[in-house]
Amino acid sequence: MASRKAKSGTNAQITLVVNGEPVEVAFAPHKTLLEVLREELGLTGTKHGCELGECGTCTVLLDGMPVLSCLVLALACAGKHVETVEGMAEGPELHPLQQAFADLGAAQCGYCTPGFLLAAEALIEANPKPTRDEIKEALAGNLCRCTGYLKIYEAVELAAARMRGEEARPTEESIYGRRA
Repeated sequence: MASRKAKSGTNAQITLVVNGEPVEVAFAPHKTLLEVLREELGLTGTKHGCELGECGTCTVLLDGMPVLSCLVLALACAGKHVETVEGMAEGPELHPLQQAFADLGAAQCGYCTPGFLLAAEALIEANPKPTRDEIKEALAGNLCRCTGYLKIYEAVELAAARMRGEEARPTEESIYGRRA
């Protein structure tokens, strides 16, 4: 990534690591990490949601921990590592979480999906075999208006199993829903 300059006014300038690449970026000092990622660095996978820290659509990993980027001043991120949804895949290979979400149809409109993916990634990194309750707790700060969350939880369970090296496949029930 190249250095980017803010459009006007007195600029702050920091260096940080975004998706594994060192980046130097200049921006207005009042900007949040969300604004810098989207507006200055062009990483639009991180979404604007409520901008009050209540919906989770702006979740990114900051030094491996999920944070709401709408509440973090970009200045506070100098020297830190930031991971966005754009940094999850390895070239053309989707991250196991992304693949599981696709396999199970866990993403409906997709707006909240990046936040869920990053929160789930942090969970699985800390706990490779989370229980359903632990998944619910880790994702509790992420809201979705399209789903009932079940497919999201199942996708996290499937991805965690795959990441542990288990032979895990989606079940017909998890793909097509519960049958009466």
